[in-house]
Order: sequence, then structure tokens, then C-alpha cells
Amino acid sequence: MFFRTLAILSFVLFSTLLFAQEKSWKVPNVEIKDLKNTSVSASEIYNTEGPTILSFWATWCKPCILELNTIKDYYVDWQDETNVKLVAISIDDTRNIAKVGPLARGKGWEYDIYIDANSDLRRALNVNNVPHTFLLDKNGNIVWQHNGYAPGDEDELYDKVLEVAEMSSN
Repeated sequence: MFFRTLAILSFVLFSTLLFAQEKSWKVPNVEIKDLKNTSVSASEIYNTEGPTILSFWATWCKPCILELNTIKDYYVDWQDETNVKLVAISIDDTRNIAKVGPLARGKGWEYDIYIDANSDLRRALNVNNVPHTFLLDKNGNIVWQHNGYAPGDEDELYDKVLEVAEMSSN
């Protein structure tokens, strides 16, 4: 009887922890740097006014650049319609960090650009390859993620942004 009760309590505790973890999955408090080499907590970079797209990318990743260029074409409209903010986090290592700012400026990206040179945030969010995109609600909860990029993926992303924006307005 004792072991049965213990097994049931363990199951309930495990289920509760698992459910709580899924419901409150947030960007961890890990330091990343902006293009001025200023440290910033990754847990504080989300948009409190609406959805946030968190896009992990690298200067050597052609699908990443294609995705960010494609979104750039729609970004102003997306911001007007949903108040979305895009945060692009480069995973380039120290050899390529100097390329991040010039590439972003050259492409005309008006996103907030950060660098995760030590891959601390990348590891914490289990990002194994890029591009890897997360969508956060206005409370910083990760509500969706996508790995890779193919033309048309931005349509699915925008549909998710609309859903989160609608939830944010309620």
C-alpha cells in the first residue's frame, strides 16, 4: 500500500512539473551582447507590447539570410498589423562576430541584432542548427518554434504571429 501511494504521488508530482514547465517555458536569463558589445539579459529582450520573433541565425547560413531578407519585405506591415518585434540572434563565433553588424546593415535589416558568441543561449534553448525561430507572447512565454527555412515558411510564421497578437489584445 505504501509503495502504491508513493508511486501515485510521484506520478502526480512528475505530471504537475512537466505541465508547469510546458506552460511557462521562457527565454532563460543568459547574457548575450548587442552590436555595441554591451551585455544584455536574453530574458529581457522580448516585446511586452506584443509578439516577439526570436530568430537564431549566422552570417555563413544562407537559409538564415534568405529567411531574414524575406521577412524584411513584410516586416513593416507585420509591425503595423500585430506590433511584432523581431530579434535576430547571431550564433557566429568570435572569428565571425565582426561580420554580423556590417551584414545586417548591408541587408537593411531593422531588427534588434544580438550575438550569442559563447552559444550559452543557443544551448539553453536547445538550438542545434540554424535558422531556428521562436515565437514569444507579450509575457515572454515561448509559444511556437520552427527549425529550418523554406520559401513560404514566413506565411506560417505570420499566421502564428497573428494568433499571438490576438491573444495579446485580449
